[in-house]
Amino acid sequence: MLLRAAVEAVPAGSTIQIESIRDIPLYDGDVEAEQGIPQAVQQLKARIVAADGLLIVTPEYNNSFTGVLKNAIDWLSRPYGAGALSFRGRPVAIMGATPGQGGTLLSQAAWLPVVRTLGMRPWFEGRVNVSGAGKVFDTDGRMADEAIRDRIRTFVEGFTAFVDSQRSR
Repeated sequence: MLLRAAVEAVPAGSTIQIESIRDIPLYDGDVEAEQGIPQAVQQLKARIVAADGLLIVTPEYNNSFTGVLKNAIDWLSRPYGAGALSFRGRPVAIMGATPGQGGTLLSQAAWLPVVRTLGMRPWFEGRVNVSGAGKVFDTDGRMADEAIRDRIRTFVEGFTAFVDSQRSR
């Protein structure tokens, strides 16, 4: 729902393409050695390589990011060495929502070593960490809280400007 709110807030001339990790299997080095990189991973990697930036939208489970999302990043960074090139130098921002009270501060912080290892260019000028997510979205899954909607818009506009500034590098 938060990702859809970000899509609605994107400024004119920019787009956010929603992608899914649903079809990415559990990482298995034996599968990689025997069968190579799964098609779902290859397709998502191609979309990431074609993108100007990457917006990671994450919940927070047990004070960290989800294993499912980390698993996708692990697959996307394969094969070792060459796989990380799809992330190296890519602008990235992280935002999140959780039903808990802490927002996603710990989840977002837990992503930092991964972002650094992959050589991405993180954008730190804004923060969206939504607490009590069950109360800020309406029954149709749309952002109902005007103040949070404004924070999302400001965040997306800032990240878009950062991505634009990185293209000339």
